[in-house]
Amino acid sequence: MRGVVPDQWDEPLAELFGAAFAQVTGAAAIVIGYDMRPSSPGLARAFARGAAARGVDVTEIGLCSTDQLYYASGALNLPGAMFTASHNPAQYNGIKMCRAGAAPVGQDTGLAEIRELAERWSGSGAPEPAATPGTITQRDTLKDYAKHLRSLVDLTSIRPLKVVVDAGNGMGGHTVPTVFVDLPLDLVPMYFELDGTFPNHEANPLDPANIVDLQEHVRQEGADLGIAFDGDADRCFVVDEKGDPVSPSAITALVASRELAKHGGSGTVIHNLITSWSVPEVVRENGGNPVRTRVGHSFIKAEMARTGAIFGGEHSAHYYFREFWNADTGMLAALHVLAALGEQEGPLSALVAQYDRYAGSGEINSTVDDQKARLAALKAAYEGRDDVQLDELDGLTVTSADWWFNVRPSNTEPLLRLNAEACDEATMAKIRDEALAVIRG
Repeated sequence: MRGVVPDQWDEPLAELFGAAFAQVTGAAAIVIGYDMRPSSPGLARAFARGAAARGVDVTEIGLCSTDQLYYASGALNLPGAMFTASHNPAQYNGIKMCRAGAAPVGQDTGLAEIRELAERWSGSGAPEPAATPGTITQRDTLKDYAKHLRSLVDLTSIRPLKVVVDAGNGMGGHTVPTVFVDLPLDLVPMYFELDGTFPNHEANPLDPANIVDLQEHVRQEGADLGIAFDGDADRCFVVDEKGDPVSPSAITALVASRELAKHGGSGTVIHNLITSWSVPEVVRENGGNPVRTRVGHSFIKAEMARTGAIFGGEHSAHYYFREFWNADTGMLAALHVLAALGEQEGPLSALVAQYDRYAGSGEINSTVDDQKARLAALKAAYEGRDDVQLDELDGLTVTSADWWFNVRPSNTEPLLRLNAEACDEATMAKIRDEALAVIRG
């Protein structure tokens, strides 16, 4: 749930969402956290009031990253609500909700019902309060969260590393100092001051413009690597010692190989359908079973639970771990990168080269008048060809022997999103341009 505050939602509506969350989950207790946006504390407290009025005991963990909230939900076995708009601009805020054990709340697992109740009550008035209201108490989980993450990656024998971290004035500035404490790291912090107005750049490292400062700092400092977190610090992006971005698919493959080794050289790894071909190849080479799924955290988490997967990765830099309640944590992925680099003497660029085998386009958005019509035209352009296969697991994917592309409609904007990959740059550019020509008419 996400929107502009106070134009699209405000504290009275947050209170109704708290009451609806309490009713839909049926929980006796919940946990709530929030990010550094100016509106977050008030919205979180309003949500707590709404839940407590329904008789639910509320534990407030205060300022936290989204994966710190997932930690609290898992460790305390409570449903949770995180107030954040992630990488969105300052005027936005939202709620990421989960059931006990960090299990997802998606459209088909409670979100639609929560929204319907809040909408109904906003017109007819709040429901009757419980005879005995719940309590609201505070608890600090930061050190326990850091301790749990550090227990999942062996960093005891890594060599000293110089790392530049760009927190983007987001929650990484809150969590990194505690998680990285006592590691053999020369930490160069950038924009660690918590500021939900994002005075330096948007906290969205997926946009290349927002990692320019990090790239320059890595080069200037002669650092071994750079790490950027988004606003709620649940995603991490990596640049190598040259300042060049490392593909999230390469990070997915690297972490997958480490998780498979940790689990005896076997296990299932989930990847969405726009990750590089490198990911399933590396998974198979390391004894694992790759499972392809739709884009989106609810689909990844559902497949993690269904298959008992040890790890899952998305090309958007969300990384999911069975040992973290199947939830996503960019911080744990960052620790894996530090461990992998620190366990050998070579530079990061050489380490990740084995996991980055193909030429990718990145995601290219096109504004269209009619998403369905453009997708149908694209399907018609490739249907019937002997050299390609088509599937519609998520949008349209067209696959040939040495290239593939996927086109997915945005759920919130009149956009089609193209991702293409091929064995070489020239082939990728040719396929990319052919697809864009049909998409854009």
